[in-house]
Amino acid sequence: MSTRPSDAVATLLGQRIKAPTSAVERVADVLREQIVDGALRPGTQLTEESLSTAMRVSRNTVREAYSLLIGERIAVRVPNRGVFVAAPDVAAITDLYAVRALLEPAALRWGPGLDERAVAGLRADVTEAQRCREAHDWVGVASENQHFHRHVVAVGGSERLSTIFATVLAEMRLVFHEAGGPFHAPFVDQNVHIVELLEQGHREAAAEELTRYLSDACAALISAVSKPPSHG
Repeated sequence: MSTRPSDAVATLLGQRIKAPTSAVERVADVLREQIVDGALRPGTQLTEESLSTAMRVSRNTVREAYSLLIGERIAVRVPNRGVFVAAPDVAAITDLYAVRALLEPAALRWGPGLDERAVAGLRADVTEAQRCREAHDWVGVASENQHFHRHVVAVGGSERLSTIFATVLAEMRLVFHEAGGPFHAPFVDQNVHIVELLEQGHREAAAEELTRYLSDACAALISAVSKPPSHG
């Protein structure tokens, strides 16, 4: 793992924070969002001093936030070295996609929040992903993919599910960093097809397409992270 301190911590100074129920949860939420947005990558060391200064909280609060993230498997504590952003393995990828296969298609099938406004939001996500792909902005494509799937789960109408899925997305972003390159490029078209089905009122077909999408993506990710590093 890299021991280079996180450059992303400095960006937290001016960031608007939503108000969870405690300072510990506030710090954990910010770090989670930094991971989802791609600012914190696998192997990045999380330092207590810089983060406590950036967020104006005690170092003990930061330590407790780290413990939350460690429990969520998106951070790891290395003895005598510190806390680092995690790098999920094949077992973690398989488990993450098992969770997603239960949550996401169900949201499309039965979510009470799937109205015209929600579908329009999903269309905006895939349109922006297409624009990023055309510009070869692979970070942008990955971010829009995260937004799309966050919004899919949101139509389930459950704040608890959305909170759980925020953790899943954070861990997924770490997986995508490990895969590297334009991983999401071929999946943009599948997301577009899902939106087209929803626009036509075919919720069941959209859910089935999403199930196939998740199966394909899981297999592709496992293949990508299992490849030996290139020495050429």
